[in-house]
Amino acid sequence: MGTRHFTPDLFAFLRDLAAHNDRDWFKANQERYEASVRQPALDFITEFGTRLGGLSPHFVADARTVGGSLFRIQRDTRFSKDKTPYKINTGVHFRHEAASDAYAPGFYLHLEPRTCFMGAGLWHPETRVAYDIRNHIFAHPDRWKAATADSGFSQVFALTGDSLARPPRGFDPEHPLIEDLKRKDFIASAPLTQSQITSAGFIDAFEQRCRLALPFVRFICDGVGLPC
Repeated sequence: MGTRHFTPDLFAFLRDLAAHNDRDWFKANQERYEASVRQPALDFITEFGTRLGGLSPHFVADARTVGGSLFRIQRDTRFSKDKTPYKINTGVHFRHEAASDAYAPGFYLHLEPRTCFMGAGLWHPETRVAYDIRNHIFAHPDRWKAATADSGFSQVFALTGDSLARPPRGFDPEHPLIEDLKRKDFIASAPLTQSQITSAGFIDAFEQRCRLALPFVRFICDGVGLPC
């Protein structure tokens, strides 16, 4: 039987944090956060790092407590009307080695009560990069369809994210792939349940889903000129 990385304690902590989202409560519960959330996530990152090479040598599992694959629990409230200090989810991103931030191709795990999922691809690329991917879809429509319409992939993942309201400049509005060419995010998402995440061997299921998504991620990488 595989290792059980996450327990219901993680979700219990996040539910309590949602109900008491202030610095005093968090400080009083810091040890609980470390034991139930951060350390299990870092252990998951460390173990998954031993498997990433079997998927691609170009993605990184970084188990540092700050600046690595684990997103900070603190929110950036500088430009937000919502001044609650903490996120009510835990996020893990295995991003491409060429990137220094979240805006890079990779694999993502989102843990939140009643809203768990994994993602693959590229979220919120800058306009120039989005056009590179659109041009790649336009130039290689069969590869795009093979990556996104494969039965194994499409039964697990759905393409999500924001799209333009109108066709992007330079593309025929009647193009058969116009809805894909309008995408602003190039993300595939698969829902997960808390019972799946807290089961022994979840890391095996996560690896399998990453493998299913690899042709999609490889297409995105090719579109932006990165090895995969």
